[in-house]
Amino acid sequence: MNKFMIDILLQGLDNETRMKLLPKEQEMIKEWQDNGTLLASYIKADTAGIYLVLIANDKAEADKKLSTLPYYPYMKIEIMTIR
Repeated sequence: MNKFMIDILLQGLDNETRMKLLPKEQEMIKEWQDNGTLLASYIKADTAGIYLVLIANDKAEADKKLSTLPYYPYMKIEIMTIR
């Protein structure tokens, strides 16, 4: 397994949709934290986005995991391998 730094910028997500999807998004993030898939998360201070440190076999698997999140259609994602 590898560690990945995920840089996520939310785009085109209106407030009503964000609030509707938020509980499920938080539930999934909590589940990832509890099962060790997500090592860390940091909300960006200056933009609508988040940094995640995620465990996966490769970048494709990391993206596949991210694709299950409710906010995924609104995410601009950059995935970087870290040590």
